[in-house]
Amino acid sequence: MGTQSVTDGLVIRDFNVGEADRFLTLLTRKFGVIRANARGARRMKSGVSTGTQLLCHADFTLFKGREKYSIDEATPLTLFMGVRSDLEKLALAQYFCELEDFLAPKEEEASLFLRLILNALALLEAGKRPALQIKAAFEMRLLSLSGYMPDLVACSDCGIYEADEVTLLLQSGVFLCAGCAIRDQTPPNARAQLSRGALAAMRHTVYADFSRLFSFSLPEHTLTQFATASERYLLATLERSFNTLEFYHSLSTIC
Repeated sequence: MGTQSVTDGLVIRDFNVGEADRFLTLLTRKFGVIRANARGARRMKSGVSTGTQLLCHADFTLFKGREKYSIDEATPLTLFMGVRSDLEKLALAQYFCELEDFLAPKEEEASLFLRLILNALALLEAGKRPALQIKAAFEMRLLSLSGYMPDLVACSDCGIYEADEVTLLLQSGVFLCAGCAIRDQTPPNARAQLSRGALAAMRHTVYADFSRLFSFSLPEHTLTQFATASERYLLATLERSFNTLEFYHSLSTIC
């Protein structure tokens, strides 16, 4: 016998199956990342059609059998149409989804992981923060939630807290002040330079209260430096690439 449960969640991946079904990856509040079948979801008259679309935040009634979940009901809460109708925003949102699929807990409570991506998508849709800022803040906080928080309190060698420029060591997640960085043997491709402002931004995204995560502003040059370092730290830490990230960058180049 199976069990039925209710939780809200976000559709982070979807695949068409057969003539009318969808197979979904959901990031749910109660159960983290799960795979679920939505029978008949592609039929216009289906009661779960809207709630099982990519990037839909919905209340799901789930039935768990021996091996998989199935969706009995899906009541849409937010559709993020402003993201889905803009190709560049959609590409960035799909990158967020791929990261969550890789890093969020499986079959475990994941409220903070869900809150993070919902907040990021809402800001992306509203367009009130630069996409680079949303992306970098999302990356750093998701890594921190997943156990990959960098140590940004002070220079790992001399302990100094502030400096005009520091060097982030991408593989260890610590930074060195300019004086200590000169003596360090880490190769250039495993380093990232951070100005005082970029370091402050990175510290904010790692240590700030969740409600203030995206609430900061930076000059364009500093934001670019921070966002570049954030992405490089993520890729070095996870030791893999992401197809959605490559696609997002290809759109940025075209546009």
